[in-house]
Amino acid sequence: MDPAGFLLLCLWSLWTLGCSQAATQADSIKIEGDITLGGLFPVHSRGPAGVPCGEVKKEKGIHRMEAMLYALDQINSDPDLLPNMTLGARILDTCSRDTYALEQSLTFVQALIQKDTSGVRCSNGEPPIIAKPERVVAVIGASASSVSIMVANVLRLFAIPQISYASTAPELSDSNRYDYFSRVVPPDSYQAQAMLDIVKAMGWNYVSTLASEGNYGESGVDAFMQISREAGGVCIAQSIKIPREPKPGEFDKMIKRLMETPNARGIIIFANEDDIKRVLEAARRANLTGQFLWVGSDSWGSKISPILKQEEVAEGAVTILPKRASVEGFDQYFTTRSLENNRRNIWFAEYWEEDFRCKLTRPGLQPDEGARKCTGEERIGRDATYEQEGKVQFVIDAVYAMAHALHNMHLDLCPGHTGVCEKMDPIQGQTLLRYILAVNFNGSAGTPVMFNENGDAPGRYDIFQYQLTNTTTPGYKAIGQWTEYLRLNIDEMQWSGGQKEIPSSVCSLPCNPGERKKMVKGVPCCWHCELCDGYQYQLDEFNCEMCPFDMRPNLNRTACRPTPIVKLEWSSPWAILPIFLAMVGIVGTIFIIITFIRFNDTPIVRASGRELSYVLLTGIFLIYTITFLMIAEPGIGVCALRRLFLGLGMSISYSALLTKTNRIYRIFEQGKKSVTPPKFISPTSQLVITFSLISVQIVAVVIWLGVAPPHSIIDYEEQRTPNPEFAQGVLKCDMSDLSIISCLSYSIILMVTCTVYAIKARGVPENFNEAKPIGFTMYTTCIVWLAFVPIFFGTAQSAEKIYIQTTTLTISMSLSAYVSLGMLYVPKVYVIIFHPEQNVQKRKRSFKAAATAVNASTRLSQKGAQNGESKDEKPDSK
Repeated sequence: MDPAGFLLLCLWSLWTLGCSQAATQADSIKIEGDITLGGLFPVHSRGPAGVPCGEVKKEKGIHRMEAMLYALDQINSDPDLLPNMTLGARILDTCSRDTYALEQSLTFVQALIQKDTSGVRCSNGEPPIIAKPERVVAVIGASASSVSIMVANVLRLFAIPQISYASTAPELSDSNRYDYFSRVVPPDSYQAQAMLDIVKAMGWNYVSTLASEGNYGESGVDAFMQISREAGGVCIAQSIKIPREPKPGEFDKMIKRLMETPNARGIIIFANEDDIKRVLEAARRANLTGQFLWVGSDSWGSKISPILKQEEVAEGAVTILPKRASVEGFDQYFTTRSLENNRRNIWFAEYWEEDFRCKLTRPGLQPDEGARKCTGEERIGRDATYEQEGKVQFVIDAVYAMAHALHNMHLDLCPGHTGVCEKMDPIQGQTLLRYILAVNFNGSAGTPVMFNENGDAPGRYDIFQYQLTNTTTPGYKAIGQWTEYLRLNIDEMQWSGGQKEIPSSVCSLPCNPGERKKMVKGVPCCWHCELCDGYQYQLDEFNCEMCPFDMRPNLNRTACRPTPIVKLEWSSPWAILPIFLAMVGIVGTIFIIITFIRFNDTPIVRASGRELSYVLLTGIFLIYTITFLMIAEPGIGVCALRRLFLGLGMSISYSALLTKTNRIYRIFEQGKKSVTPPKFISPTSQLVITFSLISVQIVAVVIWLGVAPPHSIIDYEEQRTPNPEFAQGVLKCDMSDLSIISCLSYSIILMVTCTVYAIKARGVPENFNEAKPIGFTMYTTCIVWLAFVPIFFGTAQSAEKIYIQTTTLTISMSLSAYVSLGMLYVPKVYVIIFHPEQNVQKRKRSFKAAATAVNASTRLSQKGAQNGESKDEKPDSK
């Protein structure tokens, strides 16, 4: 409403005073004094439709109003505070209704409005006699925030300061709109901060809010929601407003709405007593005792009335109340009030009837015959229960704050002057406001009374919990306090059924170690937990990250740990069989070499081709030794020897066998065409050919060693299993599967070539029986290696690759060596050792007798016999 509208209202109210000399106010209390203060109190409750006022409010109305009267008495009797001056008062009833309070507050501004009555005449033609209203310099009140907001808009137009004892709406902290408003109670923004700190101390992050429609409830919830958004960590599941005039079943619907988010068990409630009581009743009807965890504002505080007959539903409720203390002097004052000594309180008779449940006899009224009559001898606290209302302290502090401001103002403006001086007549509201904001004194509770730049008192709260179980005296128990920060005694708290553990009110449970939060869009307190899978670990609360290539996540996936390094151990079951075969092969090979050396000049040894036999046996020996190099721990030396000897032993063996087979084949092929022997069939030539073939392998390996020097590596990919727990790094030489096959490829070519020649030479005469054992040797060797290839490459993706491939390779090489040893040399050694009688020189026979079907071969044999060459190849005659 604009200022012009307010002025019109004021003028209208003045005209309604009538043309009477007795212009009195029957609905107000008038206390005479040098300086008059206004007072606004909810003496009566809101009346039904069409009626402004209802029943008298004993505590919030009468107690608070009497507290102002008590404070005035104390100040006026204090010689050190406003000496030689008295404070008077004009106290009005707001009837708990903002519009009615606005109408009543116009009384305070009457003296500030200049009225032109020159054209006004009474019915008898005489000018009206209008009593000059007293000048109200400041106002104490109001109680409800909505009333204070409405009244403050009027008072600021006339520069009348106002100090409230109970209005806590954050809106009133706006010094631009409510610059003449101050309060001795902290605003709900402090209360909202304290409640948020309580919620966080409980470990809750998901709550709902309930607010009564109006400035107090809506502003309180708005402050809580704003602070929680700014601070973070707490989300609002639902925010429900309780209408001023709720329909039947409205509260049951609210409980159902709250149950739509059952995880949000914490309920922040800014509501009046009646709404709190009806919410608890609805929760009880829904059989939800213990489901909700109430956090109530100062409107709940430590009052019994909101929880009466709803104690089980309210059990565990945490409530907040501005820090206060009971004023003993007021108790003594109030309990001595009676109908005789308290006539200044025009509403005291109503209080008397309500408190003692009796009826007073009034002139002109017919007494109710069924009601007990009041005797006037009743006493407060003796014949009726009495407990000091919670805001009494703040009413007294508000009056004293005004008195201290006036006192300091008098000292500055009227030094040495007794009573009100000219500079304080009239008192300027703007000047008085400066003194109000500057006061600082110890209040009735012993705590400092002061105001900040917005006119707000500092936040000081006591925190209570309603406890019902496991206590000798059920009721509200102090569990902490808040003065800019929270001090909460968690050990003293207990919940529904006496439970000591704090119930949860969270949208989502904390994720386990190794799980990241996947946030729900738009709800920062809700998330889904996702396991960091594979080789990921939990980097932070919201992210997983891959471990470095040489590491794997620990068991709870909160960090990475080194991947264990493995190699083929000598004691491994995969190594035992290859080692055994190699050792037996080495012993056998050495035995055969020793036997051949021992019987070097015997016919069998000479007939086997001694020179190539020793070369072949050396190759077989090297084939067996490679097993130990393949199992030994990889290092630069071991890796170099692996490259060298892996193919060398086989190339030596198959070079010698190829040379032998080729010699036999060429001899008999040449014999078909001519009697001239082929070239390069002498032992020296055979050795040259053999070593030439071997040198290819050696040169290739030397080039490889020069181009890519050998070294050991740790292969983390080979055994990187889907389950990181089984992952292992393999210590091995820098030889891939392809390089191993490449290293053996030359030997395989020699083997295949030798096999081809063995097939071609299968038709030679039986006298040259060296050809057939070589053929069988090569056939068997091919079968061994044909079996090796699929096993070797088929296990390339196996987690046991290092073991299977190494074992397969070494066994295949040992078997091929065993085949050569067994088919070519074991029969000869057997004859040498066990049948020495057969190891003698036989008479020579012509090739004609041995090869009747091949004339050329016979002539070649005869020529060879003359040259002494055929003798080396001819076996024993049958």
